Amino acid sequence: MSFIDSRSEFERAFRSHYKGLVIYATRMLRDQDKAEDAVQQVFVSLWEKRDQIEVQGNEMSYLMRSVHNGCLNQIKHEKVKLDHAAHEMHTGEEAHVEDALEQEEFRQKVTETVKGLPSQCRKIFLMSRIQGKKYHEIAEELELSVKTVENQMGKALRIMRTSLHEEVRATMRVIKTILWLTIGVKTASVVIQ
Repeated sequence: MSFIDSRSEFERAFRSHYKGLVIYATRMLRDQDKAEDAVQQVFVSLWEKRDQIEVQGNEMSYLMRSVHNGCLNQIKHEKVKLDHAAHEMHTGEEAHVEDALEQEEFRQKVTETVKGLPSQCRKIFLMSRIQGKKYHEIAEELELSVKTVENQMGKALRIMRTSLHEEVRATMRVIKTILWLTIGVKTASVVIQ
């Protein structure tokens, strides 16, 4: 038999036990608002299931046990949320470190490839790509023809492309996968080509 067969009995139980239950829940949850939510949830559930609940013994004992279980569920839920947030943060940090390492490896590969270019080719490449000079400015400064500068840049880019081929292919695979996931396979294939 339920101790809340009518609305007046429910209101009496609420008025009689609410404050004590909130104090009890606050000790468990260490948060007044969360404690009030937990106690209110117990009373809402009690009202909604009043026809199905059979209370054996003291109503206060039943309510305390219900609040206790509700608080434990809330604590478990908070722990799951914190664990998830910690996992996400840790995973994000690992990904950031991994990205930084990959970027550093790629930079080193580029630096090695540039150092391996023939002397004049390297000089022209650096003047163009690092100093931002135009071909005619490089030609004037080095007393070469613009055509020679163009040929040397073409040679430098071919060497760079060959040396960095695998890194570029891996990057393109990642980009293609991301595009497939976001805009669809057919569209991604068109964008990549």
